[in-house]
Amino acid sequence: MITMKDIVREGHKSLRTVAESVETPLNQENKVLLNDMLTFLKNSQDEEIAAKYDLRAGVGLAAPQLGINKRLIAVHFEDPDGKHYSYALANPKIISHSVEKSYLSSGEGCLSVDRNVEGYVPRNARITVKAIDKENNPIKLRLKGYAAIVVQHEIDHLNGIMFYDHINKENPFITPENANPVE
Repeated sequence: MITMKDIVREGHKSLRTVAESVETPLNQENKVLLNDMLTFLKNSQDEEIAAKYDLRAGVGLAAPQLGINKRLIAVHFEDPDGKHYSYALANPKIISHSVEKSYLSSGEGCLSVDRNVEGYVPRNARITVKAIDKENNPIKLRLKGYAAIVVQHEIDHLNGIMFYDHINKENPFITPENANPVE
């Protein structure tokens, strides 16, 4: 079972390394890892389990956050409209995105960052992602709003990018150009 002690923190080299693509069809090791990552997210959102194992609630997790140099991510959350998202993806790739931007009005956080980082993180408002799911099926997701932000955050981890790299250094709360807030 993945716990907070398995999650690497800021300064760990895997968070700044471009992750390697995984072979498909997925081998058993990568399937187990994706399942474990998804289970961690579910457990982290369950108040009782989270309290028992001292887990911070998370909506996404990328293999580099576990010190593993593989292009694997998991996301598990409900968006503000009540739509449920639960995916474990291998080799996710953004194949198209909107010109329009969006950002979380409350800012972003990260399981690998133990401090509060204030500021707006501009993201594409809509994205289309291609990946392989944990059952080895090709999958294409069209995401917008909160879901698009979460998946972009995780894909950034695969490219050695931290969310705060996107924050305007001079004025963290400047409204990104051509962007709308997501509550």
